[in-house]
Amino acid sequence: MNIRLDRRDFLKGATWASVAAVAGKGMAESAVPSRSVLKELGPIVTDWEYRRPQNLKGRHAAMYIDDVIWVFRDLTRQRPKSMFGNPLLGALKEAHERYGLKVQLNCFYRTDFFYGLDEFSLADMTDAYKDEWQASKDWLRLGFHSYQEFPDYPFINSSYGDVATAFDRVFGEVKRFAGDGVFTYALVGHWLPFSKDGCRALKDRGVKLVACTDGARYAYTGDRNSLPYGHAFRVESNRKPETALFQRAAYDPALLSSACGYNHLCPGQVEETWGTFTYVYDRDVGIGFKRFRSGPMLNLCTPEQVRKEMSADYDLLAFADHEQYFYKDYYAYQPDYVEKIFIAAKLASDAGRGFIFIEETVA
Repeated sequence: MNIRLDRRDFLKGATWASVAAVAGKGMAESAVPSRSVLKELGPIVTDWEYRRPQNLKGRHAAMYIDDVIWVFRDLTRQRPKSMFGNPLLGALKEAHERYGLKVQLNCFYRTDFFYGLDEFSLADMTDAYKDEWQASKDWLRLGFHSYQEFPDYPFINSSYGDVATAFDRVFGEVKRFAGDGVFTYALVGHWLPFSKDGCRALKDRGVKLVACTDGARYAYTGDRNSLPYGHAFRVESNRKPETALFQRAAYDPALLSSACGYNHLCPGQVEETWGTFTYVYDRDVGIGFKRFRSGPMLNLCTPEQVRKEMSADYDLLAFADHEQYFYKDYYAYQPDYVEKIFIAAKLASDAGRGFIFIEETVA
């Protein structure tokens, strides 16, 4: 198994060598509570229907990058003549020009003090590049992700008001510095789970489609050892009745046991939607749910793994990345960051896939 250091390992004090040394079958099995001691729950989304756009034919690809904030900080402080003088944005533009890449940047509102108290927020972002944002919105869009990087699972037990406030701040600043039509309403929440109240807040703000977790749901028993990295405390804090556990397929074996909120699909619902243009429309809340990513998470893969996972035969092959691994001063910097984006974009293009925004799959 080829595993890359993840910031969650860093936070709990594990060394990369110790994680890699035990990341075999034994760890994968021991990291997940036995199903015999877990109470399986029914599906949480129960009043629903499948929906699919009628105008999408053939095979397509999509890309999004999570945790985006440092790009805006650097644009504001460095003020390149063009926003594509920023190295990351410049690389994305080159991939667009070569391979037709379209990419959605999922934004934090502010930097996290975990990295120091040199705070920057979207309220500080310059509007000097508004014309370029407008000229590029056919291939480069911005979306909501979270208020900041930490804590993990920020919206799993959130109130309506907390989600509304965080979303409104990101949306308002994006509209100010980038103008109309740049913001996307297909949303990837940080760590994915939202409460039902949070989903209602998103729906009331025009969000059409929300990325979700999936799989059988299990009751949280109060055993804090059933989740890694202190995540049990996130489950217990202001706990909502829909908050539960599930067992995910994960690059990081410790995350096989994870938490889920309201935006969670059962196995049958995912089987019909994953890698397709179909999604689950929740009639109760009035919003769509879908597992967005069907291809590689680039920052957790080697170039060889990217090539392998980009060969998947899905109608919609969506791959993703995280911003921070691009930066040389990030503790888990990846010098092959841009290379992997180019590999994935080229393979999609060579396979005849046209790039779309995930929002285009909304019927």
